This record gives sequence, C-alpha cells and structure tokens, in this order.
Amino acid sequence: MRLRPEENDLTGAWLVEGDQVIADEVCQRIEILAEGRLQLIGSADGGWSRLYLDPAEGRYWELTYPQSEMHGAGPPQLVHISADAAKIKYGVD
Repeated sequence: MRLRPEENDLTGAWLVEGDQVIADEVCQRIEILAEGRLQLIGSADGGWSRLYLDPAEGRYWELTYPQSEMHGAGPPQLVHISADAAKIKYGVD
C-alpha cells in the first residue's frame, strides 16, 4: 500500500454500526501506512502529533488527531507537510 503522488490529505472517520463505533477504511489505511510503510521521524505536542517520512517519495507526513476531544483521541488524519513546516515544528534538517 503506497501513498499516491496526488494525495495530500487522508482523514479518517468513525462509523456507528449498531452499538459499535468502528474505524473506516481510511483510518485502517493510515494505521497500515504509519506502522509499516512510513518512517517515524519525530513527535510533538506530547506525542499527539507525529512526523513521518515516505521513503519512496521523500515527502513528509504529519499524523494528528484533529478531533482529540473525542474518546480515544478521535480518528486520525495524515497530511502532507512541507520540509519547511517539518523543520519548524519537528526540528528536522
């Protein structure tokens, strides 16, 4: 599973099915990418923001939880960020 060059933003959602809340396919894809495809470079905000590098494309990706007020921090979001933004927030060179 790869990130496509035209992709810049993956935003997951939680779905309610009966009495259960489940992660949608985007959440599952983000988890697979973060655990196997992308390289963890650094973290910020007490670990709630994480910076990853896509070794195939050389692009930086930031994993956050924009609905952090939800139980369990809410669904994830993976967003492409510039090298300048990565340097400012995470101190990468």
